[in-house]
Amino acid sequence: MRVRERAEQQLTEALGEPDARASVTFLGTERIEVLRFVTPDGGGLVRYATLGMCAAPMTDPTAAVADPLRGPRAELLLTVRAGRADTDRVLRPLAALAAAPQVEGVVVAPGGSLDTGGPLWPNAPFTSVLVGEPGGLVPDLALPDPCEPVRFMPLLPMTPNEAAWKRVHGAEALQERWLRHGTDLRDPARAGVRLGE
Repeated sequence: MRVRERAEQQLTEALGEPDARASVTFLGTERIEVLRFVTPDGGGLVRYATLGMCAAPMTDPTAAVADPLRGPRAELLLTVRAGRADTDRVLRPLAALAAAPQVEGVVVAPGGSLDTGGPLWPNAPFTSVLVGEPGGLVPDLALPDPCEPVRFMPLLPMTPNEAAWKRVHGAEALQERWLRHGTDLRDPARAGVRLGE
């Protein structure tokens, strides 16, 4: 079974069957899909997961030769409250973020920021995301040596002010501020956290 297929199996085991999927292809990249999962317990959450980013390991852009086996592998997860915004339009921006390692040589890692170049969905107050720690919602997918596991990394939407503040103070400080103010990071219409005090 290919890495991509195993990653999809890992997602469905953790989140159930997707109720929709979309496919995006960027010039010079493999196809990236975005799967949508609706929480079966009626919790009002919708989760979007990329599929295809893990097909190849991410490579440091300064490396002379790309190793086809070694290197970190990942897929991206975004969780939002359903019905408060047109979040299904996030599919293309998510796919673009997932293609960034192939297109731009980006290595996605926890604590990093990814810029979407525009609103995550129409009228969204967010134009970038903070990459969270993997392993919570979907367990890492172990692969045979020498391959590293596929990690399913949550994305936390940031307003432009939050992204600028994070660049100065760091990811941990921003997450502490969100926690201190009880910020609902799944609210697609939330206001930015207070950063002045």
